Amino acid sequence: MTSFVVHRNGRAATAEDLAPLAFAGYAHFTAMQVRDGGIRGLDLHLERLRSASLEMFGQALPDDRVRSFLRAAVAAGPADLSLVATVYSPAGEFTVAGADIELEVLVRTGPAASGPEGPLALATVEHERVLPTFKHVGEVAKTYFLRQAVGQGFDDAAFVDRRGRLSEASIWNLAFWDGTAVVWPEAEVLGGTTMGIVRRQLDRLSVPQRVREVTLADLPTLAGGVVMNSWTPGVALRRIDSVPLPEAPGFVELLHRAYRAEPLTSP
Repeated sequence: MTSFVVHRNGRAATAEDLAPLAFAGYAHFTAMQVRDGGIRGLDLHLERLRSASLEMFGQALPDDRVRSFLRAAVAAGPADLSLVATVYSPAGEFTVAGADIELEVLVRTGPAASGPEGPLALATVEHERVLPTFKHVGEVAKTYFLRQAVGQGFDDAAFVDRRGRLSEASIWNLAFWDGTAVVWPEAEVLGGTTMGIVRRQLDRLSVPQRVREVTLADLPTLAGGVVMNSWTPGVALRRIDSVPLPEAPGFVELLHRAYRAEPLTSP
């Protein structure tokens, strides 16, 4: 028997609950790592769910209700686990549900994850996500371009917008090191929760940060690069397309140190 769960609104989900969702694609979610029963950046996850719900459905569930669903799932599993919380309307897609139809939350837990070791090689592809600032479901392009990149001998894909700017990778934010400051690519991207954690902790550590456009032509001027997501605050990159990036163990350790400085919060 597994100690992980699939909950709908805080209770074990049935096949009847899940069947309609298996054929739907209008929802949004957040993914997190739970350690010792606590979550780093819980406020960022709650804000992400709240703002996306307001944009996509015109309403949002109270934070304390969402926390109760997270708490039930965390309490049912081991101290360390992965958790995904998905918000959707029971009215389904291809409809405009009224405010009288309350949103629902599907929570799934699984084994704790820490991401690949790296360093990784990324293949670029011109792609701009729809509603890029929201973490929504049904993005077939992410997996499609990942598979294409792996088929070409790379580890994953990085996206370049129509202006030639690097934005993000398939399921990752990008970050670079210029020798003195952390560089965040300026483009339309999903502001990751791990990215948010790292940025505010770097501020507290008085580490310089810059947001600027980064193109392939800029890479030779940089001193290192990483990808980050809910699994990890930093996996080193070794190249993007044919452009090598220098190893920067100090940069990777800095990001991990900033992430570890974020306190764990119980849901």
